[in-house]
Amino acid sequence: MKSSIQKIILILLLAGLAFVFLQGLCCAQTLINGAGASFPYPIYSKWFNEYAKLHSGIQINYQSIGSGGGIKQVTEGTVDFGATDGPMNDEQLKDFQTKRSTNVLHFPTVLGAVVVTYNIPEVTESLNLNPETIAGIFLGTITKWNDAAIKATNPKVKLPSMDIVVIHRSDGSGTSYCWTDYLSKVSPEWKSKVGKGTSVNWPVGLGGKGNEGVSGQVKQTSGSIGYVELIYAIQNKLSYANVKNSSGRFVKPSLESTTAAAAGAAKNMPADFRVSITDAAGKDAYPISTFTWLLIPEMMQDKGKLNSIKEFMHWMLASGQNMAEELSYARLPKEVVAQEEKALANLK
Repeated sequence: MKSSIQKIILILLLAGLAFVFLQGLCCAQTLINGAGASFPYPIYSKWFNEYAKLHSGIQINYQSIGSGGGIKQVTEGTVDFGATDGPMNDEQLKDFQTKRSTNVLHFPTVLGAVVVTYNIPEVTESLNLNPETIAGIFLGTITKWNDAAIKATNPKVKLPSMDIVVIHRSDGSGTSYCWTDYLSKVSPEWKSKVGKGTSVNWPVGLGGKGNEGVSGQVKQTSGSIGYVELIYAIQNKLSYANVKNSSGRFVKPSLESTTAAAAGAAKNMPADFRVSITDAAGKDAYPISTFTWLLIPEMMQDKGKLNSIKEFMHWMLASGQNMAEELSYARLPKEVVAQEEKALANLK
């Protein structure tokens, strides 16, 4: 009798262990960590949450720390992928290859507009700003809101005689890269004195961390001006300017004008996807537009994790693109999607 009871207990114990083991197999998760640009953070949050609902075995964590931080962390191997709004330069690519013994690939995800946002009490109109004026403000040579240069393109707006408070990014930022890339193209003085990069020596202004920090400071500071991704201006109910493009037209930042800026690049996209579309040709093109990229190592030791990233990328290039416009990002041109689908085969 005692032997029978012991057998039953043993069977029950084994059955319980088997259940726990099988449950562990069913519920095992692949955890993927990424970090970088704040510019695409709203759409990335949406994508990663929606994808997790469809694939319970995959969890993607993403930290919005700025493009400079994303490039650094993926190079150091502390995250599985990085994210940036400014493509890595040749020196950064070489550094990655040295440290990781593989290449890093750029994959565009969406397009966005960097807008000139401002907080001027009692001014509700969308200002018209030309490249020279924007450069002058950020160089510190235009210091009052009723400066003749601003009044010239806004003759019907009652502009106050108040100081302009410049707000810029304090962290390494792809949004700053797009912004300074644009200013370097349209202003010889900016190009020679400041130049372009994810971090620069700002002539004037106060720093804010992330698109979140800049939009927050502009919202709280009367007389301020800054630059943020379009969705941050919309979410914070901030005013933003129409900008004069290379065709001489003042263009409102929008999905349509951002898509128009990408039209030329889509047809002549380089194989490594590193391209600038600031100050793009075309009468309807918004001039401060950019792709944003995921940075994925070409080879990973964890093949299961790499395959999970590839599966996510295929989903992002198809279903994920349908979510872009509701968050004020422009979807990728179909020519770029086709190129990326082929490039995913290089991940191994």
